[in-house]
Amino acid sequence: MFGLAEKQKNPWDLKQGASGSSAGSASATAAGLVAFSIGTETLGSILSPSSRCGATGLRPSFGAVSRSGAMTLSWSMDKVGPICRSAQDCAIVFNIIRGKNKLGEKDHTVVDYSFSFNSPTDLSAYKIGYTKKLFDKDTSRIGKIGLETIEKLRTLGANLEEITLPEDAPYPAFDIILRAEAGAFFDSLVRTHGERLLSEQDAPSRANSLRQARFIPAAEYLQANRYRKVLIEKFNALISEFDFIVVPTDGKNHSMITNLTGHPAISIPTGWDDKGHPTSIILIGNLYNEGPLLEAAHVFQQATDFENKWPAHFSNP
Repeated sequence: MFGLAEKQKNPWDLKQGASGSSAGSASATAAGLVAFSIGTETLGSILSPSSRCGATGLRPSFGAVSRSGAMTLSWSMDKVGPICRSAQDCAIVFNIIRGKNKLGEKDHTVVDYSFSFNSPTDLSAYKIGYTKKLFDKDTSRIGKIGLETIEKLRTLGANLEEITLPEDAPYPAFDIILRAEAGAFFDSLVRTHGERLLSEQDAPSRANSLRQARFIPAAEYLQANRYRKVLIEKFNALISEFDFIVVPTDGKNHSMITNLTGHPAISIPTGWDDKGHPTSIILIGNLYNEGPLLEAAHVFQQATDFENKWPAHFSNP
């Protein structure tokens, strides 16, 4: 259920693309064409289309789900996770697909660890951080929905503590990691000029990115990963103080940070903007601990009905 973002449509607005590389997965799920779907993410391709289409998308910890059989883009960043209508559905699907592939494991990054989903009646037992400045900064209709969502979490018993995401990392330089690893995987394709057959050949195209990857010095790739290690340590120290943290969907660098560090995250729908497009919020959790994310998202969804709404173009099955 994968697809190019510009080809897959947002079921809430068929003139708009579904975003992200797992666009087909999120679009089909939100439209009710499938009960659930599987997405892959390297730098936002589960969270972004789930947010765009109003689905609930879980991007698990790096290594939680085997990538055997999936196309590689970046060995150290690729992840597999469920896109569903609800957090409870995500918990069910995740529990089935997590861990080592029973058909023969070829992904040596897979980590087997325990998982439980025991959702409480409210959020009072969780220690929760949130990026207050990022929520307050957005004065648009989407930003107002974000603030309304924060207040809804509070009415559900959430005690929110203000936090700030790491700001001193060289974020533009981290793109080197993805480009270099993608270039290595598709090395034979480029050397045999197979990338010339791709339909898009402009400056920002994947074909051009694969060609550019051959000019990235090994020293720059290693330096980027050294900075990545520093970011991992800083972010892990921050989030380890909480059960999870809450950020806006368009929050500053959260997608890049957590894809580099491997931490899990979930996108949950929160309403619609003035154009009728779905809005969402992101919860980020600790490594190898998806339970609190899914439990908290379920508590929120039990108190709202955004995940149960259907696009006008599609009938409720």
